[in-house]
Amino acid sequence: MARNITVHTQTVWPHTRERAVHGRTTGMIGAGETVTFQATHFLVRQKLTSRIAAYERPHVFVDEMVKGAFKSMRHEHWFEMAEGKTLMRDRLVFAAPFGIAGWAAERLVLKRYMTRFLEYRNARLKAMIEDSNIE
Repeated sequence: MARNITVHTQTVWPHTRERAVHGRTTGMIGAGETVTFQATHFLVRQKLTSRIAAYERPHVFVDEMVKGAFKSMRHEHWFEMAEGKTLMRDRLVFAAPFGIAGWAAERLVLKRYMTRFLEYRNARLKAMIEDSNIE
């Protein structure tokens, strides 16, 4: 479900009005495929295109930004069994553009913002899966 584009747009903050506008826009994204999301963050409407750079089902998939507001972004999704349930761990590595100003923004605002974004999305994803009894 973490690879499902339709589910992704249903589990992010509503105020961002995120939607898939290019590439894989619905259903399960796979190795080598791209998706472009359009969303509003910090009152700015923007697009971010990611490509599935690594995919080893059922253990990991990695999406990397190929175009967007960041200087770079890599999001790893790791899956493992724990007490009969699936545990997903995220690792997000990103860099803001604009040199020292971007570096400061990362530390003062973006790290917390992105952490909260992922925590919200993952909590919604977990609830959606548990409510529908999907394994």
